[in-house]
Amino acid sequence: MVSIGLSAGAVARIRIAVSCLWEVAASVRVLRHSGDHPVHLPWVREVRPRLVAAGLVGDNSLLWQLIPPPPGYLPDFLTPPPTGLTPNLDTELAMLRATPAEVVRTDLDLYPGPRTEALASLYADPEAGLRRLAEELAGYWRVALAPDWPRIRTLLDAEVHHRARRLAEDGAAGLLNDLHQQVRWDEDTLSISQRYCTADDVPDGSGLVLIPSVFVWPSVLSSTAGTSPQLAYPVRGVATLWEETPRTLDRLGAVLGRGRARLLVEMRSPTSTTELARRTGISPGGVSQHLAALRAAGLVVTHRHGRTVFNARTAIAEALLSAAA
Repeated sequence: MVSIGLSAGAVARIRIAVSCLWEVAASVRVLRHSGDHPVHLPWVREVRPRLVAAGLVGDNSLLWQLIPPPPGYLPDFLTPPPTGLTPNLDTELAMLRATPAEVVRTDLDLYPGPRTEALASLYADPEAGLRRLAEELAGYWRVALAPDWPRIRTLLDAEVHHRARRLAEDGAAGLLNDLHQQVRWDEDTLSISQRYCTADDVPDGSGLVLIPSVFVWPSVLSSTAGTSPQLAYPVRGVATLWEETPRTLDRLGAVLGRGRARLLVEMRSPTSTTELARRTGISPGGVSQHLAALRAAGLVVTHRHGRTVFNARTAIAEALLSAAA
């Protein structure tokens, strides 16, 4: 169990951020031990052959060697604190490459056993090693995550909206105690049920960064190094991310029409019109027309998050989908 003291100043500075590098690190752990992550098996089966062909998994990959199977140590320098709600891989890679050499070596000193040749090279010359690592991370992103990033991003954005509302309605205690069963906040102490991990208290000048993640499911991961401790937790709706529902689509399509039924099926979480068009192949104009009809029937509601308008199923739509399943 990890116990982190949160001062009043630290609680006031709690923020939520989305991170590309957290998704990379967590997804590599999924590939390393996919039996613990059955929800993501469709993704694993799809991307593993492509990653093997690209040389991005296995003993020749520095990234692969840095991220052992759970519960092995995940180096903190792999996941620098993201700067905001809009994830940017290039910005995060620049932060990674700028990691001080002593920080890299301190993290590598925590690995048990002898170092591989790749890890020894990173230890000897962190600047060159981080350049190699950044190139591998960019390649991994292109192969494994970029094709599915729009649907992943939609789930992450919906989670940010939900948590922001929870913070507004119930304060920090309501937000933190609703994140995950392994996370509890009581009497100025945040308790995280994790093995093989220690953590310092969060000082007044810092704050806790909450990282919603798809691939960290079903557990949580934390990073307490540096000035901004981070807690990565699984987003809601992960179980729907890769599922296909052809039978539901056929049955509901007989009533609503296939286009409108497809939109409802794809709205597993609040989803933008652009993303619905991408997923379904329906033109944006056609999606807008279908959504207008679904809203008029009380099956869809919309809400705005920043510049993006999200569409969500209503309770009536959920009941229809359940009946058609």
